[in-house]
Amino acid sequence: MTQRFKLLIEYDGSEFVGWQHQDNGFSVQEAIETAITKFSGEKPRLHCAGRTDAGVHALGQVAHVDMERDITAFRLTSAINANLRPHAVSILNAEKVDDEFSARFNATARHYEYRIINRRAPLSLDCGKAWWVPSKLNAQDMHNAAQVFVGEHDFTTFRNTRCQARSPVKTIDKFSISRYGESIIIEVSAQSFLHNQVRAMVGTLKLVGGGKWTKTDVERALKAKDRKAAGVNAPAEGLYLKAVSYD
Repeated sequence: MTQRFKLLIEYDGSEFVGWQHQDNGFSVQEAIETAITKFSGEKPRLHCAGRTDAGVHALGQVAHVDMERDITAFRLTSAINANLRPHAVSILNAEKVDDEFSARFNATARHYEYRIINRRAPLSLDCGKAWWVPSKLNAQDMHNAAQVFVGEHDFTTFRNTRCQARSPVKTIDKFSISRYGESIIIEVSAQSFLHNQVRAMVGTLKLVGGGKWTKTDVERALKAKDRKAAGVNAPAEGLYLKAVSYD
């Protein structure tokens, strides 16, 4: 009898081409599915809450998988982790769920975090884990400008041209930016996002932090509905899928 499990997953995206299977390299999805096949002989297909791009990390990705084997959630977690080595992927928790559960479609909110290290010295410990910006940034100005994005808007300006979403209209529930010493932490929450939306918004807000743009410029870019009106995408290595909410 098939059992469905909900998996809570953490990973360093540096070595992967992203979450999803791709022809040009190794994905997080492939790493976990291969690990399951090694101990069970099954060939499962994982379904995640949100596909992350190459280089993007996760603190709380969620996926579901169906297993034919009679196995407990505890043993499933241990077996996958044992077979994931040496990849930087960990199953933090597994739990049995009903067959109707969908990691993607049942999600009510996705929470992303973006990390900037704002200092003159290059990164050592945080290299590949944050965006190094040596020029001074004003986090409060960035936070104030970020409120332009809160609410329902047409985010065409902050959408990858290859985005497959049916509509560019999304609702941002929260967008906060705070400084903690050299670190600037950006937190963004919404039910769903467009492809590259968070990175495009962060890249634009960096212009505000550096004094090159104002909040009015951000408003103008949003209304333009033109990708060329915004800043460049912030690097992937600073972005983390922090958590996924469910009712």
